[in-house]
Amino acid sequence: MTYCVGICVRSGLVFASDSRTNAGVDSVSEYSKMYSFGVPGERQFTICTAGNLATTQGVIAQIERDIRNEVETNLMTVRSVADAATYVGALSVAQQEKHTGGGPVFEASFLLGGEVLGSKCRLLMIYPAGNYIESSAQTPYLQVGESKYGKPILDRVITTSTPLEEAALCALVSMESTIRSNLTVGPPVELQVYQAGGLLPGQYTSFTADSTYWRKLKKSWNAELRSAFSRLPPVDWLERDSS
Repeated sequence: MTYCVGICVRSGLVFASDSRTNAGVDSVSEYSKMYSFGVPGERQFTICTAGNLATTQGVIAQIERDIRNEVETNLMTVRSVADAATYVGALSVAQQEKHTGGGPVFEASFLLGGEVLGSKCRLLMIYPAGNYIESSAQTPYLQVGESKYGKPILDRVITTSTPLEEAALCALVSMESTIRSNLTVGPPVELQVYQAGGLLPGQYTSFTADSTYWRKLKKSWNAELRSAFSRLPPVDWLERDSS
C-alpha cells in the first residue's frame, strides 16, 4: 500500500508521498513514488504513483525513454497537462497488459500535476483504466492509495485560497495521520511545492522516520489534538431534542 496526495491552490501545487512498498509482512522495502520532469521556463510536471510497483516503474521508465529518444509524443512535447495525463494513462494501460493480459493485481494510479507555458497549473488523477479526473474549487486535492486516514484534515483545512506553505504543512499532517493508522504506509516522506507561474523545478525535501523535523511534527500534532480534545464541551445528558 502507499499514500500520495496532491493539492492545487491558486498559488501553486503541493505533492506528498510515502516510500513504503510491501508484498507481505516479511517483504517490506522503500521506493520513491515521486518523479519530476520539465524544461525550465517552458513546462514542469510532477508524477506520484500508487499501485503495482512493476507497472508504475514500467510507466516511469517508458516516460524517460520517450524523452531520451525524442518520441513524437512525450512529456516534453505534449501541449497541455491534460494531454500529459492522456499520454501517461495510455502508458499505464499498456504496462498493465504487457505479458499479463492485465487484471486488478497489475493496476496502478497516478497523480499528475504541473504547468505548461501559457496555461494554468492543473492537478489530475489518472485511474487504472487510463481515464482521469481533475481537482476543482470544491475539491482542491486528490489522493491515490490509502486515502481515508489523511482525508479529514484536508477537508477541514484546504481551499483554493490556502497559502502554499500552509498547504504543504497540511499535506504532511495528512501523511502522518495515515502512517499512524496504517503500517503499510511509511517514511521516507517526500514533499514538493511548485509555485504557479514559475515554470521552474519545485522546492523538494524528504523526511526519514528519524528526521528531527518529522519527529517534532508528530509530537506537536499529537499534543495539539489532545489539547483540543480536552477543551471540548462535555456531553449534555439532560438536553433533549425539542422537535
